[in-house]
Amino acid sequence: MARVTVEDCVTKVPNRFDLVMLASQRAREISAGAPLIVERDNDKNPVVALREIAEDAVSQDELRESVISGMQKHNERDEPEEEAAELDALSGETSEAEAGAAEVESEMDGEGLEAALGKIFEDITADDVTNYDD
Repeated sequence: MARVTVEDCVTKVPNRFDLVMLASQRAREISAGAPLIVERDNDKNPVVALREIAEDAVSQDELRESVISGMQKHNERDEPEEEAAELDALSGETSEAEAGAAEVESEMDGEGLEAALGKIFEDITADDVTNYDD
């Protein structure tokens, strides 16, 4: 790689790390068969990519998008619409259950709550419930 080419590119892309990512993406595109915008002149793909960037022959925004899309992993699910509907239904059931529990709790006083717990948890006494913090 010619030092002059890199120094020309740094004026276009000030961050050297970004420059490496953009140039490598363009070099991959050239290797995959993308048409050259500048003449090759017996240069390898990375040098051609740097020359294209230095001459503003390629769009930096498009190269950035290509880099980003190449790095992203996308898992497509079979039926996301059905999952969303199921989640909505479950959240509705949860809020209804919470509302019902709050209503029952407000109707019961301390003794009624102990009686309800006694029916549900027969092997646990009311003393175990009230002295739980000890």
